[in-house]
Amino acid sequence: MLARAEEPGLSGPAPAAPAPARLAIEGVAFRHGARPVLDGVSLQVRPGEVFGILGPNGAGKSTLFAILAGLRAPHAGTLRVDGAPAAFGSRALRVRTGVAFQEPSLDPKLSCEENLVLAGMLFALPRREARARAALLLDEAGLADRARDRVEHLSGGLRRRLELARALVHRPALLLLDEPTAGLDAAAFRRFWELVHTLRREEGLTVVAATHGPEEAERCDRLAVLARGRVVAEGTPEALRARVPGDVVEVEADDAERLAPEIAARFGVPAVVAHGRVLVERARAHELVPRLVEAFPGGRLRSVSLRRPTLADAFLHVTGEELDRDTSREDAP
Repeated sequence: MLARAEEPGLSGPAPAAPAPARLAIEGVAFRHGARPVLDGVSLQVRPGEVFGILGPNGAGKSTLFAILAGLRAPHAGTLRVDGAPAAFGSRALRVRTGVAFQEPSLDPKLSCEENLVLAGMLFALPRREARARAALLLDEAGLADRARDRVEHLSGGLRRRLELARALVHRPALLLLDEPTAGLDAAAFRRFWELVHTLRREEGLTVVAATHGPEEAERCDRLAVLARGRVVAEGTPEALRARVPGDVVEVEADDAERLAPEIAARFGVPAVVAHGRVLVERARAHELVPRLVEAFPGGRLRSVSLRRPTLADAFLHVTGEELDRDTSREDAP
């Protein structure tokens, strides 16, 4: 019998199927009484990525974080982990998840090492394994020489690094971070995120970070923009910043609220007020700067500057709201 000739394009091994999302939620909803806090939130987080949830206070970040951490049950929605259905708050999910809360969870009277060993034993690690894991993580966090020091003697930046180490004692596949660098200075912020990315590479972590800080959001591979309980945009930091057309002209003036509509009417451009300054987004924005200076009498404008868009600008462009605005009370019953 003659062998059948292979059809073009059908020879060789089939391409590997893409890995399922490490974490996928669909249609998550939560209410406080009649007030919706989360309204049909859907996300997919890929294995090994740092995924950020960006939004102001009151956007629903803390509620979503509590649901993912198993502290609250949603009123609607489904969860899949590595492609398999899972229950929110299930034990199977908790043992695969590490959580670093915004509020301190360390015992200040125990040493750094004791806090980590205790955390390991709470996850049923044998004492010897817990001690070995604690030593490794203290070294990774740059705290090996402080292992016997009580937590109460550490600076804020060192405590946050220890909180991160504590969340990783049981070798979780998923790490949840809630406003992880709130209150840290620039150096401590940088060291914390260097540690996160080091551990991501070395331990294959998938990270979900809730934040309202544009600098922190820049450290993420992808972002979901959360506003008033809904995901209104998603993409890389670069893609979200690219939604702002051109550059941003920033005008400082004593009467910014009155000046913005005048600029909009005179030059036919949208002008908004944020942080007490007038912001104008425009392609070829550099051409607008001298025209603005010439259009208004001396002394009315304190300064006019040009800059590239930030994630805070992107948030304002997408939502019409400032990123650091607290919306938690605006919808209160």
